[in-house]
Amino acid sequence: MHPNPIYRQTEAKRSLGFAFATGFGQIMVSADPVPLVAHIPFLQGQQAGEIELHLVRSNPIARLLQNVQKPAKLSVSGPHVYISPDLYGFKDQVPTWNYVAVHISGTLRKLEADELPALLDRLSAHFEAQLAPKAAWKASKMTPEVLQKMLRQIIPCSFKIEDIQSTWKLNQNKTDTSRLAAADAVAQAGVGSETTALAAVMRAFDEEVWGQ
Repeated sequence: MHPNPIYRQTEAKRSLGFAFATGFGQIMVSADPVPLVAHIPFLQGQQAGEIELHLVRSNPIARLLQNVQKPAKLSVSGPHVYISPDLYGFKDQVPTWNYVAVHISGTLRKLEADELPALLDRLSAHFEAQLAPKAAWKASKMTPEVLQKMLRQIIPCSFKIEDIQSTWKLNQNKTDTSRLAAADAVAQAGVGSETTALAAVMRAFDEEVWGQ
């Protein structure tokens, strides 16, 4: 997280909503000699303050969870882009990088195996809905024997949320005129959804809306 408090004023509820809307991140657990990291899709849990996810059984993190729960951190990255000093419209500026990032700290635990099918149904239903009007894929479309073989290879997990920290670095340290000028330039020069999304966030930024 960026140490400048001006980038750390977005309320936890909005940051968590952003994380759930993204639905993909990196779950990290301490280990020897280095931390373990897994890239995972995730979903808001059925219980308040919880996140649902699954891991491949052979994943080193999954192995750590066989008999214990572990402190963990989920990192979710949003749109990001390089900002040239030329984009602000006044002198004596330096290059920087604008981005959105959310870090969620908590406790990761393995769920019972019989909870896996329902969890996977919720995950697939959530992400399939984003592809509408395509008819949603469902596990029932699979051959039962093949489905059971696949289910044996993964484990269901729950991540209890204990703390939320976020950085929304969007040129809040500049004037509105300079911030919007940079957003316009990013949108015009950028290619693809990444720069378009970041420009939109920069334009939407407002202390009364985004702050606590």
